[in-house]
Amino acid sequence: MRRLAPFILAALPFAGTVAAQDAATLMADSVSITADNRLIASGNVEAFFDGTTLSAARITYDEATDRLIIEGPIFIKAADGTILTADSADLDPKLQNGLLLSARMVLNEQLQLAANRIDRVDGHLTQLTKVAATSCNVCDGRPPLWDIRASRIVHDQDAKELYRDNAVLRVRGVPVFWLPTMRLPDPTLDRATGFLAPSYQSNNLLGLGVRTPYFIKIGDHRDITLTPFLSAETRTLEARYRQAYLNGDIEINAAVSRDTIDDGATRGYIEYEGDFALPRDYTLSFGGILTSHDEYLAQYGYSSADYLKNALTVARIEPQSFVMGEVAIYHTVKEGETDADIIPVVISLSTEKQLNYAAGVLTTGIDADLQLRYGHDNTGADRDVFRIGAYTDWNRNWVRPSGIVIESDLELAADAYGFNNDPANDTALRLVPSASVTLRYPMARTERDGSVNLLEPLLMLGWSDVIGDTVPNEDSGTADFDEANLFSLSRFPGDDRVETGAQAAYGVSWLHIAPQGWNARLLMGQVVRDEPADFSASSGLSGLGSDFLLGGQLSLANGLHVHGRTLIDADWDAGKSELGVGWANDRIDLTAEYLWLPADLGESRTEVTSEWALDAGYIVNDNWNIGFNGRYDIDADSPVDAEILLGWQNECVKVEFSASRNYTVSSTLEPITDYGLTVGIAGFGTSTSGVAPRRVCTN
Repeated sequence: MRRLAPFILAALPFAGTVAAQDAATLMADSVSITADNRLIASGNVEAFFDGTTLSAARITYDEATDRLIIEGPIFIKAADGTILTADSADLDPKLQNGLLLSARMVLNEQLQLAANRIDRVDGHLTQLTKVAATSCNVCDGRPPLWDIRASRIVHDQDAKELYRDNAVLRVRGVPVFWLPTMRLPDPTLDRATGFLAPSYQSNNLLGLGVRTPYFIKIGDHRDITLTPFLSAETRTLEARYRQAYLNGDIEINAAVSRDTIDDGATRGYIEYEGDFALPRDYTLSFGGILTSHDEYLAQYGYSSADYLKNALTVARIEPQSFVMGEVAIYHTVKEGETDADIIPVVISLSTEKQLNYAAGVLTTGIDADLQLRYGHDNTGADRDVFRIGAYTDWNRNWVRPSGIVIESDLELAADAYGFNNDPANDTALRLVPSASVTLRYPMARTERDGSVNLLEPLLMLGWSDVIGDTVPNEDSGTADFDEANLFSLSRFPGDDRVETGAQAAYGVSWLHIAPQGWNARLLMGQVVRDEPADFSASSGLSGLGSDFLLGGQLSLANGLHVHGRTLIDADWDAGKSELGVGWANDRIDLTAEYLWLPADLGESRTEVTSEWALDAGYIVNDNWNIGFNGRYDIDADSPVDAEILLGWQNECVKVEFSASRNYTVSSTLEPITDYGLTVGIAGFGTSTSGVAPRRVCTN
């Protein structure tokens, strides 16, 4: 009796090659051997071997014909989850050849194939006759949402593909599409050459069109997807190329179009990115986007950026040091602006190292950058700038017995500049010494309910100066005043400007942590100095005294998060302000932001900016989900853009619908309303991660 189980199960097509001596278990109500050498196991026959389970009503092995006669109901479940059921079967001992009658096969717990008969051929081919295939729930008396009927389906286990003859796609039992032959991947195949789910798009600029992606597997490590997009207004071919290497990967997206928008001109774009690991822990990354026509990207929805960056970066980042070099080329697609109005080429190199020294941390670094403009105007508007600098900084923290935390910082920086196409500047040299001391006095108290309050007054006293030449301001035109730089010596974002003279920054922070899981944080402070700094009027940092900075955060246990920041001047008028709300849990993901910026020519802002933005998604139930995102210009009383998303899915179908509108108006772009529809079916080269749980049949 124990010899029968390994003999049968070693031959199962799903169990793999098994040695005869491997352990197996066979259970049956009775086992007998007839006079003509037939072995019969009957009555609740169950066999277990190497993760595979076989159950049947009766199994007969005929030694004379070397055949297995299995009577059902037959149930086989392999270690990989593949399920096979049948009423009866006649197979050779290895199950390499034979047939199963009234059979059903389930692949990857997802795709069901029911057939009048299943023939096993050569061990790796399974032929199903008069078959219906679906990944939908099949309940008595109700046709599935979709199924494919075929006169024959051949499943190639080695290639992991399904070949169908006379295939008819039916929706709720109604035939809607016929193909003489069809080849589809089975659910276990991650990548296979073939068509992907089409999508439909309609907008007032490009008309109604359809995208039909065709995926081409070039090898195990690279592929290409070609997607024709056809409508009454355009003929577009989109392409995506991906390749993985041992030390990195690259991806290229591109499109070429000929449309009626630009009098039949051929237009296109290419976007690329790559990341590679180099010897000695260096990394190489590159990426960018190029377009033949500035308005093309926005018209086709490929990008809404005002500036296109193409860059190559080499870096090595370690716990106490880093080296980074980058070459970046910028191109503006903003209406009314040309590359002569920006700095189109920036080359930078920087290195920094930290080490412990004199009970503190000593940081040394060297950085250099080259800024090139395309113009040759010698008035200074098209100046090229080269800068190289070196700096050393010593920082130490210690705690006094009184509880006061003291942080001291000493820094010396040196910069050398070279200029081209600038009659007012040729070279410049400068030294920037600076020193600061920051005092903190954290005071904590635990309340009776277990909550913790932390109150911390802060005071920073600092001084810095510039010894040498004054240089043009290329990288510090716009500065933000926030919690991160309140206690910094310089709040300029770049190197060309430095806050000089003596200054003091003072403030207080409060933190409350509740045992119920919520917490709140509040910070307020101001900067005062003996010399005015060259900040823009709306930065909140101009003059001898800055605006008051007030910032806070609130996080609740239910996932709700609120944060805000505002600047308040001496007249108690609010300046730059922002407020954000976020809420995330298993069903909702919401982010709302409000921004208010006053007009400031120093920051190239001629009008007040008052805008809110919303990005929300909500899972209604296992089948439905909705989403919305948009921006609204409050000052102009007009929306900027908006999009509505609606999704429905069950165990076998996923449908996504979108409607969006961009309200931007320019000489090359009119408001665009866009509709999109994508329908995908599960079971062919797809996983179950993107579909709803399988439903239970009910009466």
